[in-house]
Amino acid sequence: MMSSALALRLADASFAKAPDVTPAASEWADEAVLAGTTAISEGPLSAAAAKIDHGAYPLDIMAQLGAAGALSVHLDRHGARIGLAIAAMQAASRACGATGFLMWCHDVCGLYMEQSGNPALTGAVLDDHAAGRTFGGTALSNPMKAFAGIEPILLRARRVAGGYRVNGMLPWVSHIGPGQYCGAIAGVVGAGDTISHEIMFLLRCDSAELRSCPQFSGMEGTSTWGLRLDEYFVGEDALIADPARPFIGRIRAAFILLQCGMGLGVAEGSVDSMLAVEETLGHVNQFLDDRPGQISAELAELRARVMRLAESPYDGSNDYLIDVLDARAQTSELALRASQSALLHQGARGYMMSAAPQRRIREAHFVAIVTPAVKHLRWEMARLSREILPADASAGGRA
Repeated sequence: MMSSALALRLADASFAKAPDVTPAASEWADEAVLAGTTAISEGPLSAAAAKIDHGAYPLDIMAQLGAAGALSVHLDRHGARIGLAIAAMQAASRACGATGFLMWCHDVCGLYMEQSGNPALTGAVLDDHAAGRTFGGTALSNPMKAFAGIEPILLRARRVAGGYRVNGMLPWVSHIGPGQYCGAIAGVVGAGDTISHEIMFLLRCDSAELRSCPQFSGMEGTSTWGLRLDEYFVGEDALIADPARPFIGRIRAAFILLQCGMGLGVAEGSVDSMLAVEETLGHVNQFLDDRPGQISAELAELRARVMRLAESPYDGSNDYLIDVLDARAQTSELALRASQSALLHQGARGYMMSAAPQRRIREAHFVAIVTPAVKHLRWEMARLSREILPADASAGGRA
């Protein structure tokens, strides 16, 4: 069922088809992908950033990014270049944080499909997704928090002949719409209405009810909706993982690490805003904290750290995961500092609603609260640290 609000927003969105002929993987060299992504980001994306912030859903630009290889290089079939995918996301987020977030949603959906090993999800369906000819996001905000013990899982599944029936409501899911899809997780209800385990599946939006969300302070162009399922059937052809928890454990670091591109890009765009007024306001801005040189140095160091972590995205050790969680938290915190400093550097002109620093303030706050939020990241780091501490150290050594 399509709400009137959904119809209006989709009518306002700028849709375009990706080229019918997608470049071969061999043509998606690192330099070509990054150059293509940068050209799109500095051209049409930069020009559309304000409209996207207020609700324009940039599927046309996403299609261009797909054709440039920016939505596929993290996949095993295209070299598992997680670092390049993060760099591409950074380039886009430098111009528009909402589009960087859409890239992440799209990237992880492709990750789910490929890592599922399900032939129904890894052939032409995945090829179209990776090339930006079709679009899909992720509905894992609630399950990730449920797995951490923060909130209960909201979708419930019951086993039936040939698969499962799923019911429930998710309050917000991004990068979805008619004809689109997303990765989702439901708890399987067994005897006594207890959850025996979870399943992960590719959810087709045409068989779901999409409901308008309350208006957010920014990032409105991410096509985020409430999603309701009523006896939704999940067959073998849609299963990503059964059970889901081992699968999530395997991809979790890559899922989180890819998000770093958003925070790095928002911080870099904030430095751009500082430098834009350096000639006219540098004589007084020199008395501010978090000057562009300082933020740039921290950004370069953090990016290098993220790129090192991206070399082994499926490392299953606790130490590695803690490093990933910490790097992700650091990107949020740097984006928050950089965006606030950019506003202070620009002064009144940066406080105008149409100003880039004003938009980036809201983008940085989104980077800090999107799952896993900073508080969730710190929760997980504390839990994992307790798990790996020796027994005598965890006792605290009280006399």
